[in-house]
Amino acid sequence: MLPRAKQVTRGFAVGAALALLLASSGCGERVTPESRVRAVIAEAERAAEARDLAGLMELVAPDFQDGRGGDREELKRYLRGYLVVHQSVHLLTRVESLEFPYDDYARVRVTVGTLGRESSAATAFDLAADVHDVALELKLEGDDWRVVRAEWRSARRD
Repeated sequence: MLPRAKQVTRGFAVGAALALLLASSGCGERVTPESRVRAVIAEAERAAEARDLAGLMELVAPDFQDGRGGDREELKRYLRGYLVVHQSVHLLTRVESLEFPYDDYARVRVTVGTLGRESSAATAFDLAADVHDVALELKLEGDDWRVVRAEWRSARRD
């Protein structure tokens, strides 16, 4: 190897190592409860778009209840059915508010836009779309924030 090439290679290796160190240290960013709750919402969006039911359910607490009295198993059945019917799922989420009434408890209001293509759709233009207002309550369980309560309603003002 030429001396100049060795310097460039060594410089690249040192630069890559520094980049990895900075990335692993978070570049000085503090991990806050708010950032962790927002990460749960982002993970839920990722899992839903990947149609990953197990990934979604990992974010739900064992004692989950919805606004209609449904439990975790009912939510799982609903989500399974939705993912079977909609072979393609795309979401757009916006956190409207996030508050912490207690250190280990969060309340979040999220607007969720859904776009799905039903499995029986005759063409790619047969889409199902909706917008929902979602109210979530999350509880810190060990190191993980999990959804303990959820209510949703259509955001359409028909």
